[in-house]
Amino acid sequence: MKRVILGLLLGFSVGHGAEPNQYVREPSWKLDLRSRSDTSPALGTNGTIYFGTFHGALWAVSPEGDKLWTLPIGREIMSAPSLGADGTIYLGCRDNHVYAVSAEGKKRWSFRTGRWVDASPSIASDGTVYFGSWDRNFYALKPDGSLKWKFPTGDIIVSSAAIGVDGRIYFGSHDGRFYALNPDGTKAWDYSTVGPIISSPAITREGVIYFTSVDGFFYALNPDGKLRWRLLTGGVTESSPVLAPDETIYVGVNRHLWAITPEGKKVWERLDGYAIDAAPVVLSNSNILFISRQSYLLQIKPNLEFLWQMALPDYRSASPTISTRGDIVLPGGWNHIVSYSNGVALATSPWPKFKGNIRNTGNIKDNP
Repeated sequence: MKRVILGLLLGFSVGHGAEPNQYVREPSWKLDLRSRSDTSPALGTNGTIYFGTFHGALWAVSPEGDKLWTLPIGREIMSAPSLGADGTIYLGCRDNHVYAVSAEGKKRWSFRTGRWVDASPSIASDGTVYFGSWDRNFYALKPDGSLKWKFPTGDIIVSSAAIGVDGRIYFGSHDGRFYALNPDGTKAWDYSTVGPIISSPAITREGVIYFTSVDGFFYALNPDGKLRWRLLTGGVTESSPVLAPDETIYVGVNRHLWAITPEGKKVWERLDGYAIDAAPVVLSNSNILFISRQSYLLQIKPNLEFLWQMALPDYRSASPTISTRGDIVLPGGWNHIVSYSNGVALATSPWPKFKGNIRNTGNIKDNP
């Protein structure tokens, strides 16, 4: 009876004679951090895992789960790290700085802003580092850490930027506007919603931009900033959209995971029971990974068939990443980072995960 009730709650049926644990997965390894982590890990070319903790440290962990090094920074890290082409790690911190750190764990430089930096830096093809701050400014830094330009908005910025094929930069602000900036820092256009924009955008290679607003709508804009369509979701959570190879859009909407067509029609929704803040992940077999505040990582098929779940007690809001060998890596709750050997790679699509790729660059040119 307990298994039947669990199946109903999770959205799958349990037949007579099924193995009690066939729907449950356990991590291949977990590492105690002695601090929670709310950052989506970035992966180096050799598989090294980089992430920050709420106690203010940047960690580097091997693909086998061994601690390589830690670098104390000072305050809470909510920003996901991003990796440059040379392996440099960039991340923001609530000590009001953005840091550049070598792959060996040595600080190269820091840049001070006026307030917290929770947005994850994005990296252009020429090495320019883009990010927003709670001080209401959006910054562009040269690879040496010097200021290239900054652009003021009307409110705080926690949305991590996306970089298009032409180098244009896209992000939202709490002022309710979605911005497109040219690489020289001039405004190409902006689009007004009626609520703060806290999620990060996804973009296609053709330049279509997808994002959500706290006004309860999901938006699709053309490259010129004109509205392509908008879909009423009622959503106020911060989940960022991702794209499947068939161009289906997946995004968390309050307590549901939604699938949306490129034309703006809802295909289905799946109730999870708790708010979905983290961006889903699309795998190469078209399956979808997602997680909610219920503290379970789930894998489902595009037809909503449930495959398995993994418990992550006290999970927060970070999105998983996928290694080149198909390992799922994410903060695992209870002050751990965990890895599960799934054997399925990241989907080859314009934007299959948060920040687009395993280096978290936010640059579509780096995507699969």
